[in-house]
Amino acid sequence: MSEVTIAGGGNFGTAMANIIADNGHTVNLWMRDAQQVEDVRRHRENRRYLPGHPLNDLIVPTDDLAGCVGRSEVIFVTVPSASFREVARELKAFVDDERHCLVSATKGIEASSFKLMSDILAEECPAAGVGAISGPNLAEEIADHHYTATVIASQSESLCERVQELLASSYFRVYASSDIYGVELGGALKNIYAIACGMASAMGVGQNTIGLLITRSLAEMSRFAVALGADPLTFLGLAGVGDLMVTCTSPLSRNFQVGYRVAQGKSLDQAMEELGKLAEGVNTLRLVWARSKELDLYMPLVMGIHEILFEGQSLPDVIGRLMSAQQGRDVEFVVVQ
Repeated sequence: MSEVTIAGGGNFGTAMANIIADNGHTVNLWMRDAQQVEDVRRHRENRRYLPGHPLNDLIVPTDDLAGCVGRSEVIFVTVPSASFREVARELKAFVDDERHCLVSATKGIEASSFKLMSDILAEECPAAGVGAISGPNLAEEIADHHYTATVIASQSESLCERVQELLASSYFRVYASSDIYGVELGGALKNIYAIACGMASAMGVGQNTIGLLITRSLAEMSRFAVALGADPLTFLGLAGVGDLMVTCTSPLSRNFQVGYRVAQGKSLDQAMEELGKLAEGVNTLRLVWARSKELDLYMPLVMGIHEILFEGQSLPDVIGRLMSAQQGRDVEFVVVQ
């Protein structure tokens, strides 16, 4: 059995820690806040982010990043995207050879550079192997042992195999991919469309509408990803349509909840304050909106959501424009045999 570090004590990092510890590995659950570390250690539960789920005895809460990274070959980074580079730079001091594997479990895009989290890891820690995991992975459901699957993406086949060994269990499956950019981009983009589906649900729309939204969201996000070099077929898998469906239909999704509250008449700031947790889709929307304009890409849903959240447009007006827009092709990317 090996020792693993999870950098970030949020709900998903904590759920992952329990999976790995249940498989018999010691897991260092690193958190910057020493008081949070002590609370988790004392109660054997992450009462702030994943209440009601006891921690496996093999999980070691800690604020000693140097110590736990020095004892670990595999480090999962699960901190929010806004602080991801800062943590990656801290890791750099302790990751000094190829034995380390760094795996991002954060779904987001860096605001200043439009880089994905694996790009940041590769930049800050060039000596290490780099991968990313993404998929329909609501932390609360994983913690309750609902059947779940994820994708580990990396150019390193051995890294993928190592992560599969650590995470695979009777309720959690891990599939592999070499399209790390597509897998990560799918995980970031779907948060935008979950906001739209939250709005639609608050309006009491029917299932036809939800089906329309999810399908056109998939077309839009794959169009954007292909323009940036991703494989469109990646979006037919767990990290694409799988994650999109879950995030767009589950009240457990923070981005869904933001959209739901805005459609009820609350401001974006009020919705975020009530939620009390970071909704990555809000920041991702700003970045993708700007990049799509630079690339001159047709992304009507992104434009519409941006108009509602940041330009003061009304929900009915935006819906009206979307429904009267030009009707193009259904499926854009066809594999030719």
